Order: sequence, then structure tokens, then C-alpha cells
Amino acid sequence: MSTKTINIDEILQNLIAALTVSFAAISLGAAFGLLSGRGAFAGIISAGIIALITSLFGGTRVQCSGPTAPMTAVTVLLVAFSANELLIKIPGANQVHFINIVFILTGIVLALGALLRLGKFIEIIPNVVVSGFMNGIAILIWIDQIKKLFGIMGKKAYTGPVSANIIIAIISCALIFLIPKITRRIPKGSLLSATLISIVVMSAIVAIFKIPIETISLDTRIDSFDSIKQIIVTQFPTTWSMDIIIIALPFAFQLAALGYLDTLLTSLVVDKLMNEPTKRNQELAAQGLANATVAFFGGIPGAQATIRSVLIIKENATKRYAGVFVGIFVLVEMVLFQDLLNYIPQAVFAGVLFKVGWDVFDKDSIIIYINQLKKVDTGKKFTLTNVEMFFFIGGTTLITVIKDLNVAVGLFTVFFFLYNKVIFKNKPLQDMR
Repeated sequence: MSTKTINIDEILQNLIAALTVSFAAISLGAAFGLLSGRGAFAGIISAGIIALITSLFGGTRVQCSGPTAPMTAVTVLLVAFSANELLIKIPGANQVHFINIVFILTGIVLALGALLRLGKFIEIIPNVVVSGFMNGIAILIWIDQIKKLFGIMGKKAYTGPVSANIIIAIISCALIFLIPKITRRIPKGSLLSATLISIVVMSAIVAIFKIPIETISLDTRIDSFDSIKQIIVTQFPTTWSMDIIIIALPFAFQLAALGYLDTLLTSLVVDKLMNEPTKRNQELAAQGLANATVAFFGGIPGAQATIRSVLIIKENATKRYAGVFVGIFVLVEMVLFQDLLNYIPQAVFAGVLFKVGWDVFDKDSIIIYINQLKKVDTGKKFTLTNVEMFFFIGGTTLITVIKDLNVAVGLFTVFFFLYNKVIFKNKPLQDMR
């Protein structure tokens, strides 16, 4: 009888990868939590829970899920609705519980999608449309942070001098761009998180020089198992009615559709890197379970995250438990360092989110198009026509920003196929996939 040899080096390699990614996950979790309106705690605990559940049960073997920009953008609208319009439609409704009901329904819709085996339909959505709505998400993030830094268009500015907050945000963003150029020259420098270093450095500067600007505040603490129990008791939705469900369902379907897109489009990228296929319906079921679970902790929804999934693979993770430990490390770090988190300036996360928007924005398509106009041979196997740029990338981006993410994707996916099959049969637009 043969036994498998325990490879200590491989175990350490996966644990180091998980620890590295956990720093990025906790930083982005706090940033998305603040962006959503539910607070840094909500984002951090969601980063841990979603990564843990989806890595344990998901269909993508090596990955990292958590709060993402598209899901957070819709959560912003949901939180605003619950604060401004919910009580008009349903007097006396519990705003916090309503938000959590939406997240539970989101999880149920994703699970139903898995049960109905809808994972295969991700290949229907053209890449030009995906590029457009991702650009729209990036622009929405940038606009929201500008509003908060300057205190314009109905947003309250961070406390303290506006100029100080803007400078902190700009330097934070610049550091995240510059640090990798330095750390790549250092042995094992890739293990260092540029986002984490930027947050630590800027927080230290603000604390040392006593710069009078707003810092984040964790309105919830975890000091014992009783505090966890209290969180669940507080967040658990106790009042379900048909009126509430009817109002909640459109948000749930929108989040589920985005979770579907975000997750399965990321899985396509991961599949290429790992050279193995994702079990898409299993992945959807795991995402559904994760999104429903965060509702009981007052969290925010998420999906498989492209940046974190690619990062964990680039850090040489090879086993499923790497993603599981990302979640565990995030939750442990949240408890150990929760007092230190209160020293982080709000403006630092504005800088982090500007960089997130840059990563989400599809720059390659624009560069390809500009090079085409200049008649530069890039060696790419596909090209972009004026129609694609105007109607699909430009149009999807515009509709995403001014109207709705799902409307943009649905509308321009239909336009794509109508143009190909009906209007211009002889020279169809290309799907860049």
C-alpha cells in the first residue's frame, strides 16, 4: 500500500501565498466596505467569509473571492435606497434587515442558477460588452471618490482640510503604483502587498504628524464568541413580508446577475492560467452560499475577484486550501489588528479605490483602437471597428454610468447579436474572447 508524501515546501508555499493575498483582501475589503456605505468592518468580514466558503466549496480550485467593484457599486445604490425610499414605501421597515434580505435572496438566486445549470451561458456575453460595463464600473468608482474628497453632488466631504485629504489620496494611489517597481528588485519582494504598504505608511505619517483628517471607525468589534453571537442576532432579518420581498427582488436579481458575470468571467481567466476548467455550476452554488452567509454578519456581497485570484496564482498557490487560508487569515487579522484599523485615514482608501478603478478599466481595447488609427501593427489577432467602439464599448460604458449595469449588459449583448446576425451578415463584429 502506497502513501502520499507530505510536501512541506508546497504547504509553506501555499500558506505564504495565502498570507500575502490576505493583506490585499483585508485592504480591499475595508475599501469596498466604506464605498458601500456599510462600513469597513462589513467589507473586511465579508472578505474573510466569502474567500473561505467559495474556496472550500467552489468549482474553481485555486481562487480568491470577496467583495468586488461591480457588486459594491450596486450595494451603494441599495444602501441609498434603504435610507431614502424604503420607509416611504414600507413605513417602519428595518433598513439593515432589508439590505440583508436582499443579500440572502441574491444567494438563493445564484444557487437556483447553479441548480438550473446556467453556468454555460457565460460564453454568450461578448467581450466588447464586458469591456464596456467594466469601464463603467471604474468610472463610477472614480466619480464616487471624487465626490467624497471634494464634498460635492450631495456627498459629505471627509472631515479635515480638503487639500490634506486630496494629497493623502494622491500619494496613497501613487505608492500603490510605484511600490511594485521597487519590490520586484528585492528577493521575495513579490510577497509584499503594495496596497498594504501604502496603507501602513500613510497611516503612520498621519498619526506621527497629527494631521487632522478623518480616520475610519469600526462600529462593530469582535472580542469574544458572545460578540459574534450578538452580531448575528442584530443582523438576522426577523420580519419577512411579501411587500419587502417584492421590493428586494429587483436588487437581488441585479446583484445575482453581476455575481454571475463577475465570477464566471474571472473563472475564464483563471482557467487559462491553471490550464484546468472551472466547474461553473458548483462555483455559482458556492457563491450563492457565501453571499447569503455574509448577510447574517452585516457584510456586503462579493464574487470571484480577478485581481486577488490572479495574485494568488502568481504567488504560486497550487492547492484549494490556499484560498481557504486567505479567508482564515483575513478573519484572524481583523480580530488581532482591529484597534490599529482605526488609525487609517479615510482618504487612503480613496487612493486605493482609484487604483482599483484603474485595474478594472479595460485599457487594452482603447490602446488597440488607437494603434489601429495610427496604423501601428501590434501583432494582435483581433481588431476593433468604429461601430464596436461607439456602440458596444462606448455605449455599454455610458449606459452603465448613467443608468444601470444589467441594462447595459443585456441591451448591448442583444445589439451585438442583432448587428451580427441581422444588420451586417457578411462582416460580423468579432468577439475578442
